[in-house]
Amino acid sequence: MEERKKILFICVGNSCRSQMAEGFANYYGEGKVIATSAGTRPAASVNLSAVEVMKERGIDISGHKPKLLVVGLLTEADIVISMGCGVKESCPVPLLNTIDWGLEDPYGQSTEKYREIRDLIEEKVKELIRKQD
Repeated sequence: MEERKKILFICVGNSCRSQMAEGFANYYGEGKVIATSAGTRPAASVNLSAVEVMKERGIDISGHKPKLLVVGLLTEADIVISMGCGVKESCPVPLLNTIDWGLEDPYGQSTEKYREIRDLIEEKVKELIRKQD
């Protein structure tokens, strides 16, 4: 059996975009990848708007918890993806070989903006999973 790739999605708060990416990657990459997410300054909880728009896609991230980005997560990951939120500037260790998706943060914006960002993340994750075949 082929070993599954470990994907780490990172951002500052680990409450929205990285949580959605983790949810999509584990859903679409089941059996191919193991995804997790973390933040340099994790929020107290996952953003409720992110939870709601993910439910619209049939993916429940309501049980997710923001996690602190630690060196062990970085060294264990095969692929590290930043959501595009200045995480490199706020990270206590150098982030080498990190792919930056450059996604806008929908925090405080309309539900429609959350859906727009969710859809962008979904497409990027699907492409990432296809590349693992």
